[in-house]
Amino acid sequence: MIKHALSVTRAQNFASWYQEVISEADLAEESGVRGCMVIRPWGYGIWERIQKLMDAEIKAAGVENCYFPLFIPLSFFEKEADHVEGFAKEMAVVTHHRLIGDGKGKLIPDPNSRLEEPLVVRPTSETVIGAAMSRWVQSWRDLPLMVNQWANVVRWEMRTRMFLRTSEFLWQEGHTAHVDRDDAMKETMRALEMYRAFAEGPLAMPVVAGEKPENERFPGAVATYSIEAMMQDGKALQAGTSHYLGTGFAEASGIKYQDKDGGQQFAHTTSWGVSTRMIGGVIMTHGDDDGLRCPPQIAPHQIVIVPMLRDNDEDDAVLDYCRNLRAELLKHTAFGEQLRVLLDTKAIKASNKRWAWVKKGAPIIVEVGPRDVGEGKAAVLRRDRLYKDDGKLATAFTPRDEFVVSAATMLEEIQSSLHAEAKARMEANIRRDVTDLAAHFKGDEAGFAGWVEVQWAKPSGAALDKIVEQLKALKLTMRNSPLDAAPTDGKCFFTGEPAVERILIGRTY
Repeated sequence: MIKHALSVTRAQNFASWYQEVISEADLAEESGVRGCMVIRPWGYGIWERIQKLMDAEIKAAGVENCYFPLFIPLSFFEKEADHVEGFAKEMAVVTHHRLIGDGKGKLIPDPNSRLEEPLVVRPTSETVIGAAMSRWVQSWRDLPLMVNQWANVVRWEMRTRMFLRTSEFLWQEGHTAHVDRDDAMKETMRALEMYRAFAEGPLAMPVVAGEKPENERFPGAVATYSIEAMMQDGKALQAGTSHYLGTGFAEASGIKYQDKDGGQQFAHTTSWGVSTRMIGGVIMTHGDDDGLRCPPQIAPHQIVIVPMLRDNDEDDAVLDYCRNLRAELLKHTAFGEQLRVLLDTKAIKASNKRWAWVKKGAPIIVEVGPRDVGEGKAAVLRRDRLYKDDGKLATAFTPRDEFVVSAATMLEEIQSSLHAEAKARMEANIRRDVTDLAAHFKGDEAGFAGWVEVQWAKPSGAALDKIVEQLKALKLTMRNSPLDAAPTDGKCFFTGEPAVERILIGRTY
C-alpha cells in the first residue's frame, strides 16, 4: 500500500486534490482579493517558460510585441455592441481618481474626483488596439499589421478557481489586421496550429483543435477556433482560442485602408490568446497523488540535486561532488537548450527536500550522500516513474558519468511518456457510440464519463438555442468540431438532418 504525499487522491475528490496540488507544489496562493492569486516562484517559473517558448514562436511568425493601456474608455466598448454585451457582466470599472477620509478613519472616493468617462479595467484589448490600428493603417502597404502583448486582464468572475478561472490572470493576446478574409483566416489558423503544437509539445498535453459552435464564439467574432484538452476527470478545458473577427471590429474602430485601386476598404482582423489557465491544464493532465508532474520543457529546474548533509566532516565532500555534478550537467542540452539544474542546499532534511520536489514535479531528482561520493554514483529518481511495482520508490543508483551523459535523453523520455500517457487516456475516453446523452452522463457530476463525439448539421438560431438548453439541463456543452474528425456519414444527432460535421460534447471547466 503506497502512502502518497498528498492527503487526498484524485479518485476521492478531484477538486480538492487540484487545490492541494497547487498548495503543496508551491504554485500559487490566495491573495486576500477574491478571485486574485499570488503566483509563487515555482508557478511563475512555469509561466516564464511558457512565455519564453511561445514568444519565440509568435515572433517567428512576424508578429511584433507591444503594450497597450490597462484602462480602456467605456466609449470604446460601446462602439461594438456584440462585444460589450458579451463582457458587460465581467467588467471592472474605475469611476473616481482620488480617495479622501470620511472623518471616521475610513477612506472613500472623493465625490469631486469622479471621472468624466468611466474606465474599464482591461478584460481584452480588441477595442483599444482597434483604435491604435485605425491610426497606424492607411494603405494596403501597411498590411498585414500583426502585434501581440503579454499582459494581465481582469474579468470579474463569480465562481473562481486558481489558474482555471480567476478575476485577474496573465495572458498573451495577438491582434492582426489584413487586406481580406483569406489572409485573415490564414493567420487565424496559423495561431490555432501554433497553440495545438505548443500544447502537444512543451506542455505534453494532447488537445483537439476545432471550430467552436455559433453559441460559443468570442463576442463579435465571425468564427472562433479552440484547442480542447481532456483533464483526468474527463472534463474539457478550453486551453487556447483563435478568432476571425471579419470586418466588424474594423468598422467599429475605423480601421480602413486605401486599396491598390484607390478605394477605401475595411480591414479584416483576428485575435488569439492563451493564458495562465494552461498551468491549470498541466496540473490536471499530468498530476498524480503525489503532486504535480511537470513536463521537462516547461520545468523551471529540470534536474534538482539534493545533497544529503549530516552536519559532519563529510558534508564538504558531498557538496563539492554535487557542485561538480551540476557543472558537468550544464555542459549538456535537451530540447535545444542548456539543461536547467538546481543544487538545493537549503538547511532542510534531505528526505523532506526530496518530497518537496516530488510534489513540485521536478522531472529528475538526484540525491547524493557520502556513500554515493565514495562509489562515484548518484541516486536518480524520475518523476514520471516514481514507484516500482512493489510500491517502493524507483530510485536508480547510477554511476555519475553514466547519468551525466544520459540525463538529456532521460528528460526527453519523460516528456514523451507524459504525453503518451495523456494521449492514451484522452483517446480512450472519447466515445462515438453513445445514443443517449442523459443515460451516458447520468449521475456523473464529476465528469469521468469523458467526451462524446456526435454528428450534427451545424444548426443555428432557434434550433441551436433549443439544443444548447437541452445540453445545459444535463450540465453539458459543445466543445468544438474537430478539424481532423472523420467524414460524416449519417444524420445529425440532434435534428435528424443530414450531418455536415462532427462535434464533441462533455462537461467543462
